[in-house]
Amino acid sequence: MIVNFGRFELDQPARVLRLDGRDMALQPRVFELLVYLVQHRVRVVPKDELLDVLWSGVTVTEASLQRAVSLARAALRQGGMESAIRSFSRVGYRFCTEVVVQRSESDETDAEERQDGSERRSDLISAARRAVSAQLWAEAVSLYQQVENDDLLQGDDLDRWALALECLGTPSEAIPVLTRAVMLHALEGRDPASARSALVLSRIHLERGDMAVCKGWLARSQRLAGEKPECPEYGLLLWMQARVASIEGEPERALDLADRAYEVGRKVRDPEVQSLGLMYRGFYKLCLGDTHEGQQDQDHAAALALSSGIDPVTGSTIYCNILWACRTFGDWARAHQWTISYQTWCTSTRMGYSGACKLHRAETLGFQGSLRDALAHVTDALARLPDDAPWALGDAHRVLGDIHAMIGDEDAAMTSYETAYALGWDAEPGHAVLLLERGQAEAALASLERSLVGNGWWTLQRRGILLAHLALVAACADRTERAEAFVDELNEQPERWPMPSIRALTNEASAVLAIQRGRPQDAVRHLHLARQLWTSIKARYQAARLRIRIAEVLLELRDGPGAATELRIACAAAGELGSNRLEDQCAVLRKSLIGSECSTQNAGATE
Repeated sequence: MIVNFGRFELDQPARVLRLDGRDMALQPRVFELLVYLVQHRVRVVPKDELLDVLWSGVTVTEASLQRAVSLARAALRQGGMESAIRSFSRVGYRFCTEVVVQRSESDETDAEERQDGSERRSDLISAARRAVSAQLWAEAVSLYQQVENDDLLQGDDLDRWALALECLGTPSEAIPVLTRAVMLHALEGRDPASARSALVLSRIHLERGDMAVCKGWLARSQRLAGEKPECPEYGLLLWMQARVASIEGEPERALDLADRAYEVGRKVRDPEVQSLGLMYRGFYKLCLGDTHEGQQDQDHAAALALSSGIDPVTGSTIYCNILWACRTFGDWARAHQWTISYQTWCTSTRMGYSGACKLHRAETLGFQGSLRDALAHVTDALARLPDDAPWALGDAHRVLGDIHAMIGDEDAAMTSYETAYALGWDAEPGHAVLLLERGQAEAALASLERSLVGNGWWTLQRRGILLAHLALVAACADRTERAEAFVDELNEQPERWPMPSIRALTNEASAVLAIQRGRPQDAVRHLHLARQLWTSIKARYQAARLRIRIAEVLLELRDGPGAATELRIACAAAGELGSNRLEDQCAVLRKSLIGSECSTQNAGATE
């Protein structure tokens, strides 16, 4: 390629730049920089792309690129054309002057080859688009990678490529692709599309815990979208602002923003904006105690989204949100239903399971008593979370601690809880339960009370399950008045905390209080109610644990046959669950039962 511009001639075959026919001395990389910018003069070339092309396989700083650009401009300055290389702040460079390409016989051959190459690249891009439409994510990524730096790529192609990367479970790899999309949409004069790409970047960085970067892209999107309520991008902007407000401990503001996002989506008839706004409106209602309305909003949002053909990433966001709410709220019946639905969704959309998905499944399996499967899932989650949601690593260690505790490995459980705390995550209530069983009731009580401090979504949504554990721990610590106060608070707001898990724990706390008052029959009634509630939501571990507790009280009441029945069922469940913890408790109680039977027989013989 020989190109003329102004008084210059750029002769690529001879690797020389001429000014008025005179060869100029240029460093090799400066010449390559000039050639590359001229070849790609129809677009702004990102800095990262230039670094990859000019210093392939070599690690250099941006200063090296700046020096090469400075030297190229110095050469062009001799012909009065230093402004031909234009800088685009924080993005890259573009060659901005008219050029004349010389044609020769060899050039015609090259042109034919380039035409053939252009047609092939166009075919690859078309194939990549078809792969995205067919949800063949790995194939789409492979095809787009083959035309990574092609001028034929449009901003929409970059968005599709990023979607495929997210669906494969590698959102961090989508970041540079989306960064290019923001720039290319803007150059195409498509500010709304540029704003949408910036919002996706904001979401990815939020889920990675990079709040400063998240806010930066959010601000960029706001400038691009503007105050246009009739625009779907404005609704998405409000939704992301709601998420940021929630993380910063402003649930009321988050609720208002999510509601506004939903209204924008409804007005512009955009199901994605509607479902996201509605889902998060429900999420924040749950935080603020409006349980019935919050659950209704979330279920409605999920139905709306899944019946509207939304993209897999948006669907995953909706499922993930509802599962976080179910888990933190102790709503295990809904958690199980939505987890199964989420897995079906991932299969149907060929979307790779995220770390968060594995984490949701792990805790649900653990709650149901599938302890070994739960352990495998949480281990997998810990391997995946650093890439898609590193902020949730602390929660994964909390869940791992709960599973170890149910299995009976107390030391491993305590290590996991401490790791969760070290990562800035609250490991309650499991940590407090373990402290209580180790005889550290006061420490357990203090730890649970600290968990109620704060105004973030994680604290607000867990308030009911934390209060129920506080009632139980306070009762076991002989803090009768405090236990009664916690039980009363929970019982006085049944519409706020209707979940069987919370009601079961409240009944267990009431049973402990009844025993302290010398009313064991009332205790048995409360324990049976608690066991029935756990059984109603398929919580096999908790139901078996309660049967052991019932057997202990029945034994004190000298109801040997009743105690033996409860113990027999509990022992069978402990074996099925693979819980050494429950099996050890059964063994201790079995000895007590045998001793009681012997005493009864001896008493009868004496008579």
